[in-house]
Amino acid sequence: MAGKNYRAAEAQIDRNMEYDLGDAVAKVKEITNVKFDATVDVAVKLGVDPRHADQVVRGTVMLPHGTGKTVSVLVVCKEAKAEEAKEAGADFVGFEEYIEKIQNGWTGVDVIVATPDVMGQLGKVAKILGPRGLMPNPKSGTVTMDVAKAVKEVKAGKIEFRVDKAGNIHAPVGKVSFGADQLTENISSFLREVLRLKPSAAKGQYVQSIAVSSTMSPSLRVKKEKFVA
Repeated sequence: MAGKNYRAAEAQIDRNMEYDLGDAVAKVKEITNVKFDATVDVAVKLGVDPRHADQVVRGTVMLPHGTGKTVSVLVVCKEAKAEEAKEAGADFVGFEEYIEKIQNGWTGVDVIVATPDVMGQLGKVAKILGPRGLMPNPKSGTVTMDVAKAVKEVKAGKIEFRVDKAGNIHAPVGKVSFGADQLTENISSFLREVLRLKPSAAKGQYVQSIAVSSTMSPSLRVKKEKFVA
């Protein structure tokens, strides 16, 4: 059963109404009543069939105002790149000792960056990292020799997203404490990238619905016509 705050928030919105993005963001900020700085999320329902490889939508985007979250980064690399990674702000840097830690169950980071020359050894823990969304991938920029750039981008608000089995994409786009304009700009940047990545194999309506919510609020439907156009 929904909690008291959730029910109070739900009473302030019309579930059947589609809001302009700016109005939806302002409303989410207004109805979120929790004692912590809740994350604001956007969810997009896509007209794709992710069972087919040519309809999988995945990518990265730099949110202009960041996520508001302190992101912890592990760089798996050999000694030659270690100092570069540390200077860029990586929280953890190492090679074999971290592969061993992961084998023993440690996954205490938000993002893992790796250089190409260690990916063979990192493959040993792919079954642990993969389900948690932590396995480095060249498409997301987390397998690279330019570890400094990768770390700085992640710290500055670069997020990765991928369509799930049901055709939905979810992404964190900031905090309730952000200004409404900041959240609107972050969401717009995210949606533009999702649209840019439309697979040529996708038939029919690509963006079927957009919704915005916070960690503890009901979701508000967003008018999609502006973005579809």
